[in-house]
Order: sequence, then C-alpha cells, then structure tokens
Amino acid sequence: MATIAREVFYDTFTGTCTEEDMQGFLDAAFNEEKLTSEISDPENKYFFAEIDGQPAGYLQFMEDYSGFPLMKKWKALELKRIYVKKEFQGKGVAQALMDFILRYASDTGYEVVWLGVWEHNKKAQRFYEKYGFENSGHPHDFPIGSTPQTDFWFWKFL
Repeated sequence: MATIAREVFYDTFTGTCTEEDMQGFLDAAFNEEKLTSEISDPENKYFFAEIDGQPAGYLQFMEDYSGFPLMKKWKALELKRIYVKKEFQGKGVAQALMDFILRYASDTGYEVVWLGVWEHNKKAQRFYEKYGFENSGHPHDFPIGSTPQTDFWFWKFL
C-alpha cells in the first residue's frame, strides 16, 4: 500500500511543490508506522484493486468529521483516498472503486459521501462530477511541506 500511495501521490502532484517538500510529505504521510496505525484502526476501511494479479490501486474511507465539521449535520462517509497507479488509469479501476464506495454508503445508511480534491486537479474533479459529486463551496488548506495548496470539499448526497 505504501508503494502505491507514494507512487500515485508523487505522479499526481510532482511539479506542484519543491522536491524537498514532496519527499518530506511522502515520508510523513506514507511511512510504515503511520500506515500501520491507519490500517489497524477498525473504523478505517481499505479495499484494493488488482488487474491480472498486479496491484492497481486502492480505496480508503471512514466515517470521520474532523476535517469538515459541517458534515456532522448528516451521517457522512469521507472518501479519504482513491488511488490508481498511472499504468492502470483508464482501465475502469477508479470506476470500480467508486461504484464500491457508493454502494457501501447506500447499503449502510449514509446520507452523504464527501472528499477533498486539489483545486487544480481538473481531471479528478471531472471524474467526481460524473458520479454526481458537487463542489460544496468550502475550500481547505492542504499544504505539501511549506508549499501552500488548496483543496475543495466535494460532496454527494445519496
């Protein structure tokens, strides 16, 4: 998982910050101790996708309101990561993962699914919009090291 996470994050955000900031973020966000802690949390849900026995991507989600307290108004599920390796993009992996979380959310009584997406990642925004997600109008800071970045909270009411 750490390998996929580091690779996908790097491929997506390389060139948007200094290499030093990038490496610092990757080391802090995707180190073995942090990921072991996340996986050990029974509230954190992970699902992996494979193509021909090769890891292609993964999905991470949980009921968590800490990043966007407004969501406490509803039973809400946060999509924390939907990561697909570059060589598997365009092969239906992201769609299968998205279909899975939306089905899970609906089947388990959630009212809304929400996520953060970088303001300049138009490709991801279009993908989420295809699934009925909308920009909530609430931005939040997501710095990579000392490089300021802004994400938008997107949401989809079920």
